Amino acid sequence: MEKRYRLNNGRAIRLVEGDITRIAADAIANAANSALAGGGGVDGAIHRAGGAEIMRELDEMRPRVGRVPAGQAVATGAGRLPAQYVFHAVGPVYRDGRHGEPEALASCYRVCLEMAEERGCRTVSFPAISTGVYGYPAEEAARIALREVRGFLESRAAGVQEVIFVQFGEAAYRVYERLLGESGLKEAQD
Repeated sequence: MEKRYRLNNGRAIRLVEGDITRIAADAIANAANSALAGGGGVDGAIHRAGGAEIMRELDEMRPRVGRVPAGQAVATGAGRLPAQYVFHAVGPVYRDGRHGEPEALASCYRVCLEMAEERGCRTVSFPAISTGVYGYPAEEAARIALREVRGFLESRAAGVQEVIFVQFGEAAYRVYERLLGESGLKEAQD
């Protein structure tokens, strides 16, 4: 399943159900842990598909950066992935939504988009950061992701042209599809 929504300035948000490691983009956001040590879910899939060179870069970086706080990200090459970069974003572990989780999650998206701008990326793909083992409620997380991405795309003069939300499974896809429909964005017919 796939839909594209066009903003008034010509930029786009694309929604795809599938495997983020198979979707071509200039940069892929990864739902990483603060130790940058690899893991399960999206993180594990990205490392398996991208190859050992991604972890080698993180191993070299780790002594300099230490633990990455929630809401921040680091960049590596993308190895064998259909991208140039991987942005390893550390999402918050959800407690109750009143301990800085919304702000940290919003920061993940902003930081990755800023990193994409700095590197001249035109397309960026995102998973549903923090909604797996970190327990962030899917709809709340999707609202934050869509708000941050749309705000970024509407406020910039150049650079990132398309953001791709890649959802693993139909249920996650349907949450984003419903929220995009409610947002007033029209589905593109191109």
